[in-house]
This record gives sequence, C-alpha cells and structure tokens, in this order.
Amino acid sequence: MAPTTTNTTNETISRNINISTLIPNLMISIFGLVGLTGNAIVFWLLGFRLRRNVFTVYILNLALADFLFLFCHIISVPMFLLKFFSHNSMFLRCFYTFMVVLYIMGLSILSAISTEHCLSVLCPIWYHCLRPEHTSTVMCAAIWVLSLLVCIQNRYFCSLLDTKYVNVYGCLVSSYFNAAYLMILLVVLCLHSLALLARLFCGAGRMKLTRLYVTIMLTILVFLLCGLSFGLYWFLLNQINYVFTISELKLYQATRVLTAINSCANPIIYFFVGSFRHRLKQQTLKVVLQRALQDTPETAENMVEMSRSKAEP
Repeated sequence: MAPTTTNTTNETISRNINISTLIPNLMISIFGLVGLTGNAIVFWLLGFRLRRNVFTVYILNLALADFLFLFCHIISVPMFLLKFFSHNSMFLRCFYTFMVVLYIMGLSILSAISTEHCLSVLCPIWYHCLRPEHTSTVMCAAIWVLSLLVCIQNRYFCSLLDTKYVNVYGCLVSSYFNAAYLMILLVVLCLHSLALLARLFCGAGRMKLTRLYVTIMLTILVFLLCGLSFGLYWFLLNQINYVFTISELKLYQATRVLTAINSCANPIIYFFVGSFRHRLKQQTLKVVLQRALQDTPETAENMVEMSRSKAEP
C-alpha cells in the first residue's frame, strides 16, 4: 500500500502546483500585455515626440527597463508552465540574470530620480547653475553598465556555466554584496523621498506641489508595495534556503505577479496624474504625459502654454 499512498500524495502535490501556478501566470500575462502597451507608448512619446529634459531621460530609461522586464515575464509564462528548460540549464540562468539586471536598473533609476528631484528642491541655485548639462544621460548609461556588472559578477562566482564549479565563499560574498547594494539604493530612495515630504509639509519655505512630484511619489509608493518583494525574495530569502518547496513556490509566484503589477502601473500613473482635473476628450496622450512630468506649479500661463502645445501637430 505504500507505493499507492506515495503516488496519491505526488498527484495531489502536482495538482496543487498546477492550480496555484495557472492563475498567477494568467495574471502575469494580462498585466504584461497591458504594461507592454503602456510602456511602449511612453517610450515612443518621450523618445520621439516630446522635448527631453532632466527627468524625461530617466522616465524614458525606466519605461525601457519596465518594457523589457514585462517582456521577460511574458516569455517566462510558457517556460514555467510547460517546463521547456531544466532548472540548471544555461539559458534559464542567463534569462533570470537578465531579469535581475532589469530589476536593479529600475530601482537604480528610481533612486536617481528621487535624488535629482531632491537636489532641485533643496539646492536650487547649485542645481540650475552648476549641474552639468548631460548628467541624466551619463547617469542612465552608468546605471545600465553597473547593473549589468553587479549581476555578472554574482553569476560568475555562483557558476553561470556549470554548477560543479561553484565558488561557495565567493558566491556568498557576492550575494551579500548584491543585497547590500540593493539596501543602499533603497535607503537612498526612502531618505530623499522623506526629505521631499518634509519640505512639502514642514518648514518656512514650503515646496509647492507639482505634478512631477506626485508622479514620482506615486511611482515610488507602488514600487515599495509591489516591486520590493522581488528583491527581498531573490537577494535575501533565496540565499537562505535553496530547497524549492511548495510554500516557496507560492511566494515566488506572488513576487512575479507583484513585479508585473509594478511595471504595468507606471504608465497608468503617468496618464492618471497628467489627466487629473482635465477632460480626456480634449487632450492627447502627448499633452497628458507632458503635463504629468511638469515640474512647475499650475498657473494660468502654464495652462495657456499647454493648450498651445496641444494645438501643435
């Protein structure tokens, strides 16, 4: 009777895994398609239709990272359900390494955006007079390279090509380094966001609320609620326990769904902030996105300028 009991248990576990993975992957596919469309529109508008400034360069790169991250999510759905590749295959290791690169890229850009905005508010004279002109472009290029190097060195020490030659000590040090790097980015993100909140509500010279500030804060809030779990899983929990149990599988599925929501939500935030208190029928997506990234308080002159830009082809 023992083999029968074992077979019944295995069938039950397999059935539970199929049910618990089908619904999250369906959600990932839906959010992924919506997010791909939204981020593609944002990338096209910022890259080819709008005049670039300090913050649009960061938003452009963030939209590209989110687009590629969601594209990888959609590709991972059939891979995960149909098990095209084994867990230790080289393609799968490279694939998930690329996804981690995009995740670190997104977090790094959010930290850079909050830092730039904090400097523009707290040190306006230095920021507008002494800041180098192409700082945003250089920073984005450096972030892409640094995110790639961080993940490559981790995969090098943790054996990207063959699990037989894993440097255990080097892999452990590399994993802790990556975790520390993410913690630094997170601390920078939170500190600068708190500084902006304090400047908005406290002090004699209070900062005036702008649509750019609302856009940045909502994007950061959604990341903390939905996107942070992916980093906690991969760089903390995954290093403690290497056994892929059913409970850990459910946690992994939850992090995948939340990160898909995070990357999908950013374009929705832009268009929601840009269209707030305005009629959607009387504005184009270009004007809505331009208004969402507006770094000056709304006045009568700004409204006139927006209406003129709406009339342009």
